[in-house]
Amino acid sequence: MRIFITGSADGLGLAAARRLLDEGHTVVLHARSKERSAAIGDLGGKAHSVVIGDLSSRDSLRSLADQVNAIGPMDTIIHNAGIYLEPQRGETPEGHAKTLAVNTLAPYLLTGWITRPKRLVYLTSGLHRSGSPSLDDIDWRTRQWSAGQAYAESKLHVATLAAAVARHWPDVISNAVDPGWVPTKMGGPGATDNLEMGHLTQCWLAASADPAAQTSGGYWYHRERQKAAGAVTDHAFQDRLVDTLADLTGVPLF
Repeated sequence: MRIFITGSADGLGLAAARRLLDEGHTVVLHARSKERSAAIGDLGGKAHSVVIGDLSSRDSLRSLADQVNAIGPMDTIIHNAGIYLEPQRGETPEGHAKTLAVNTLAPYLLTGWITRPKRLVYLTSGLHRSGSPSLDDIDWRTRQWSAGQAYAESKLHVATLAAAVARHWPDVISNAVDPGWVPTKMGGPGATDNLEMGHLTQCWLAASADPAAQTSGGYWYHRERQKAAGAVTDHAFQDRLVDTLADLTGVPLF
């Protein structure tokens, strides 16, 4: 299978890429910049290619999508990239909060711009259950900034996006994965979850012929389907979220 993984210069994305390459799949890697791609090391020579794009920039995202489309249709796309606790709202070139831009808008836009694959895997977090389902000011323009709340909300958004895609695109297998609190650069050395299971679940959903891995609309943790927050499977909330993201980006998805 041909598989594209965002954020595959380190952490879970790099571990997933290494596993999928070992299994004989064709893997397209992604790094934020040419300088960042150096972190991929020897794996870059084994991959089909390495595409470059800063997920916080709309123009860079558009270029990234074009690079992937030029390679050809993907069988699977793993939306692995994300950022954690930003000390300040930050601001992208388009004026969006950086956490929203990277964790929510980037997978949304890439889902719309990259040729539709057979499978989609979106990385979320158990912290999505702490995210507010209110869609008022999701860009943090008037609220007082809270890094933890912004992260939790972005992960609620991406889990909901995965479920919405599963509902609207029945020909695509779309799932969300909670990798757990794992000891990556993002998670930190004190993280207590199993690092291997964190990336094996996304690999399994991306490429396995196991019938369970070919079901759609799930929220998965360590290869077990779990119950997500109620908003994730609420069709009305799904549609409101997608409409909100379409308004923010000018790109309708469905």
